[in-house]
Amino acid sequence: MIYVGIDVAKDKHDCFITNSDGEVLFKAFTIQNNHDGFDDLFQKIQAVTDDLSKVKVGLEATGHYSYNILGFLLDKGLTTFVINPLHTNLFRKGLSLRQTKTDKVDAHTIALMLMSDVNLKSYSDTSYHKEELKSLTRYRFDKVCERAKLKTSISRLVCILFPELEKIVPTLHMVSVYKLLAEFPGASQIASAHLTRLSNLLSEASRGRYGKDDAIRIRNAARLSIGSVMPAKSMELKHTIRLINELTSEVNEIEAEIKSIMDNISSPILSIPGINYRMGAMIIAEIGDFDRFDSPEKILAYAGLSPSTYQSGQLKSSHSHMEKRGSRYLRYALFNATKYVCHWDPTFAAYLDKKRCEGKHYNVAVSHAAKKLVRIIYHLEKSGQLYVKAA
Repeated sequence: MIYVGIDVAKDKHDCFITNSDGEVLFKAFTIQNNHDGFDDLFQKIQAVTDDLSKVKVGLEATGHYSYNILGFLLDKGLTTFVINPLHTNLFRKGLSLRQTKTDKVDAHTIALMLMSDVNLKSYSDTSYHKEELKSLTRYRFDKVCERAKLKTSISRLVCILFPELEKIVPTLHMVSVYKLLAEFPGASQIASAHLTRLSNLLSEASRGRYGKDDAIRIRNAARLSIGSVMPAKSMELKHTIRLINELTSEVNEIEAEIKSIMDNISSPILSIPGINYRMGAMIIAEIGDFDRFDSPEKILAYAGLSPSTYQSGQLKSSHSHMEKRGSRYLRYALFNATKYVCHWDPTFAAYLDKKRCEGKHYNVAVSHAAKKLVRIIYHLEKSGQLYVKAA
């Protein structure tokens, strides 16, 4: 068996090639992060073996720096392992007491890890889909957060330009309200608008829900409004609405891609009432390979949902707090998914009520339910079974 260790960096990669007997086939060498460098590495691999099935390549998970060389290796049909840098660091410290760390040493260490660690999982199509999901779900998360900030700006601007509007409509963040404010960004503009135009706009935007009577009520409120006439704020309101609409379109496009991948994966997590493909995708993407975790408790620790303990000498903390370390994305997804599951599933609803009756704060009770949910998700993913709702 041939083992190739690669230490990934931005502009270059350090490589080391050895075999099962520990014979150094190529001492640590450096390749550039370009097509010529990748070809140079592949030629060296071909120089030591004709059977690519007997080659194992390992590299550290270094974010986006490793994407291109990983794709190249997979396209060449090489069995590739993506290793946690923390795992590499601990392995290197176990080899020697010396505090030696260089890129070439790391490449050698990764090759030795491939030789000694039989529990490493190779990168697969499933890994690729989950990596794609992670990119998409985090991208969606950022877009939704950005849109939420803009919605706060809408509320602020309406409070200045037409404060009475918020009491007339169920919410400012409706398609019909956005359409209204995009064309008439302020009380003064609405007050002088033609009633027919106002009625038609509201009717079309709301698909017939709002009509002439609503237009009259809004225009009358605008004529009596204390809202300021500020062209600069009106322009800001129009631009903010335009940005929100663009972000909504982008979020819809991202969600369509997420749904496509989730349909291919067919995860049993979606059989749990209250977990849709968006939240389910985020949970699956952040956890990744479930085989990495020996128990559900390890996933809880990874999400930062396990309790922290403080004890020193005679001092022992009487309260355990949530650690809040690990993946904030996973913690967010699990916590919010649990709220929906507790709403739609009777078993979880009863469990949440039980914790509330014990005097626990709502968020604390939800965190307990989240731990129960993680144990169920772990079992479903490991067994491939679907969730069975209690009768």
